[in-house]
Amino acid sequence: MMHDNDTVGFDGTWWLYPPLRNALLAGLIAGSGFVLAHLGLIAESVENLFYWIAIPLGGWHWTREGIEKLIEEREVGIEILMIAATAGSAILGLWDEAAALVFLYGAAEGTEEYTYARTRHAIRALLDLAPKEARVLSDGREVTVPAESLKPGDVFVVRPGEALATDGIIRSGTSSLDESPVTGESIPVDKGPGMKVFAASINRQGALEIEATAAFADNTLSKIIHLVEEAQERKGKAQQWIERFGRRYTPAVLAGSTLLLVVPWLMGLPLAEWSLRAVVLLVAAAPCALIMSTPVAMAAGIGAAGKRGILIKGGAHLEHLGSIQVVAFDKTGTLTHGKPAVTDVIPFSGSEKALLSYAAALEHFSEHPLARAVVEEARRKGISPPSAEGFEALPGAGAKARIDGEIWYIGNPELFQRLGLDLASAQTRIAALQEQGKTAVLIGNEDGARGLVALQDRLRADAKEAIVALHATGFRTAMLTGDNARTARAVAHQLGIDDVRADLKPEDKVAAVQQLEKQYGAVLMVGDGVNDAPALAAATCGVAMGAAGTDAAIEAADIALMADDLAKVSEALALGRKARRVSAQNIVFSLLILAVMIPLAITGVLGVAITVLVHEASELLAVANGLRAGHPARRA
Repeated sequence: MMHDNDTVGFDGTWWLYPPLRNALLAGLIAGSGFVLAHLGLIAESVENLFYWIAIPLGGWHWTREGIEKLIEEREVGIEILMIAATAGSAILGLWDEAAALVFLYGAAEGTEEYTYARTRHAIRALLDLAPKEARVLSDGREVTVPAESLKPGDVFVVRPGEALATDGIIRSGTSSLDESPVTGESIPVDKGPGMKVFAASINRQGALEIEATAAFADNTLSKIIHLVEEAQERKGKAQQWIERFGRRYTPAVLAGSTLLLVVPWLMGLPLAEWSLRAVVLLVAAAPCALIMSTPVAMAAGIGAAGKRGILIKGGAHLEHLGSIQVVAFDKTGTLTHGKPAVTDVIPFSGSEKALLSYAAALEHFSEHPLARAVVEEARRKGISPPSAEGFEALPGAGAKARIDGEIWYIGNPELFQRLGLDLASAQTRIAALQEQGKTAVLIGNEDGARGLVALQDRLRADAKEAIVALHATGFRTAMLTGDNARTARAVAHQLGIDDVRADLKPEDKVAAVQQLEKQYGAVLMVGDGVNDAPALAAATCGVAMGAAGTDAAIEAADIALMADDLAKVSEALALGRKARRVSAQNIVFSLLILAVMIPLAITGVLGVAITVLVHEASELLAVANGLRAGHPARRA
């Protein structure tokens, strides 16, 4: 439990964090008294004075937490065990032992909470990347205003080398922007009028005029920070089990310690000896390392992911990442760009230029994505299409128009077959193109087909590498798509994907995810947002690609990748595996420590000093190991 007043003025340095700083000061004071006394420089009464100062200084924070938890939540926490152990040591006159316990427990707890505070500070420090002021255009003049005052509709100016104050849309100017604070990708992205831009992005080149689309408090960067902070509060199954264990275990230890006092007293055994054993049991049995074994690992993993543009929405999802066996991808918009492009122009007679000009003339009036791709290809090659008259769309087949006094057609092979137009020269080429996953569009007139244009939704440049990386680390891959089976098989073959399922409706994708889970185990579903929401929800873990600036995509998935970067999938899985492994290591280690320490405490083998030392050392080791979850290898 961290208090807000504990973090006032905290900038990530340990001496500005009271719980840790005060514990270390207490240790310094107690240690000074112990050394001075053993050197014969001070009397025992003066030595105890050092301990009397150190105990309240080092114990204030965790004692307050324990009492608040007891009063407000009716929960007997680990702190109560340590309070009882400290009090018991003091009653027995073991002031040096009491001070050592307070120092070591306070240092361990302070280190744990400092880890959380530092992670939160590092995430919130992203806000500092956004400027505190913005130059807003008002009546043709630039007026400097606080960034917090920006509201949607305001137009502000960003010059080269400056960062954006909030999200917006470019109204004028072109530049390349470093969007790494939002997407985790440091390679600048070219931007121009009409394109979205995000808060804290750095303008590398030209001056931009940007219309704000979000207030400072609601921009994409602020949302990322908020989501990461919320995620660190959400608990996975391992953490929930540990907390349930702690709620039952702590009262049992208190009861056991009481019995160690009462039973020997009733039997007439030496009370001093058994009182000491009772105190030692309280210390030895405190499951501090166990309690913090998972939270530290999960917080470190989620924090590290957030800084890389990977939003993991809770410890449970990070745990699930560590259990994944199959990674299933949507095709369109995930493995591909989701935008068709011309790949081949094949004339049966005449030139490519002439064929493409006729194709562009026929498609000029169409809004179909394939038509737009043909027109864009002609424009890219500097081809001016001839005039077309009497344009008529042929739904589900293509279009026709009059060009140079002749009726010309553009469309699929079925259109030409239905019209009885000659396809003899095209059949072999069409079949070959379709086997490659391409769509063949024929162009011709009343005399038959004159050529064809092939189009394909192009693969992302990083798709092949991402699939290879997943296979190299032991994951099976699958593709779930609504596209036809031939195209799906061609794409899967290019990428080396193991399992292909095509012609799927949204509900079919859900069923496919469930089948994969039955066959192979936990499934990670990767899609491009809301259209894949049912499958994302059905999977063990759902990942939304390229979610920057898309509220709905962030909400739809368990994990959101802020950039369109498939390599982030492997990074997320690496973080999940590392966090899960570290958490399991900590749990096993902590239980072994308890299994050894408790019998030794009851039998009187251990004294207070060595018990405190071993107990707190194990706690610090659990924290240190937990921090490793934030530093995974490049690949899982």
